[in-house]
Amino acid sequence: MHNPRVTFRDVAKDVERWKAEGEEVALATVVRTWGSGPRGPGAKMALTEDARIAGSVSGGCVEAAVVEEGREVLETGTPKLLHFGIADETAWNVGLTCGGSIEIFVEKLDDSLFRAFSEALRKRSGLVRATVIRGAELGRTVLVRDVESAPGEIGAAALRALERAQPDVITAENGAEIFLDVELPPPSLVMVGGVHISIALTAIAKAVGYRTIVIDPRGVFGNEERFPHADQLIQEWSDEGLEALGLDRSSAVATLTHDPKIDDPALMVALRSPAFFVGALGSRKTQEKRRKRLLERGLTEAELSRLFAPVGLDIGSRSPEEIALSVMAQIVAVRNRAV
Repeated sequence: MHNPRVTFRDVAKDVERWKAEGEEVALATVVRTWGSGPRGPGAKMALTEDARIAGSVSGGCVEAAVVEEGREVLETGTPKLLHFGIADETAWNVGLTCGGSIEIFVEKLDDSLFRAFSEALRKRSGLVRATVIRGAELGRTVLVRDVESAPGEIGAAALRALERAQPDVITAENGAEIFLDVELPPPSLVMVGGVHISIALTAIAKAVGYRTIVIDPRGVFGNEERFPHADQLIQEWSDEGLEALGLDRSSAVATLTHDPKIDDPALMVALRSPAFFVGALGSRKTQEKRRKRLLERGLTEAELSRLFAPVGLDIGSRSPEEIALSVMAQIVAVRNRAV
């Protein structure tokens, strides 16, 4: 199974340092995979002329060959589309013996593109880069941000890729192949309620790369002594805290208090937001009562249909730690389109 999550943010710090040192940087991006390619489309590796690298395009299989091609791209300024497959003698020589094949686009990372990537990271906004990888105008790039309208065939396809959070390759009217490279902010998990489950859930979420936020107006629950490992604590009413925080398409929200005074206002905000996951703890009987309350408060059936409740995969969880594991597993599955 390949790893689709090696994105620009994984190489950003190294690239920023290299550019500050005056180095030119090449960027290699996986654009297609077949079979058991070890990295998914969008995976990136940055490299310098003296062969310093950050990131990965194949988990070690073809990196050395890509570095050599990248150094040539830096010298000529001309991008390249590389293909490695198990049937290729070149692929065997560089170690791609995992039974798959990949295409990798290698280009010089110019300052304007680097600034666009960096700005999207800083503002926690989505960005799609449409780049010609085969055909006329090789390497030509158009940027589409999720706060902008995007006219035309390519713009519409870019927004669809952003909505699915999945890179794609499309064919333009002139026959050129265009790679839609999707960059999203790092995922965050907002836990409403500083309960025992949240303590365990914070640790698990951080272990799989999520930024963790706990919201609880009750200082006795949502405090630093209980949550020294959380990235942010917000001691406000749940709806006010969520509105101040701002939810985006990389946000997950889980309400965990069993208290309608805290959970319900949070769900009203979260279910109307772009958050990719909204879940609520409680039994099926509790869920029926919750549904009635939320509909009476003005949520639509369509908005309420987004709610995962009872939250968590059914793994027979009993302890708070096991419940936290089931919740995080469901969040990861939804983000990875596995459910």
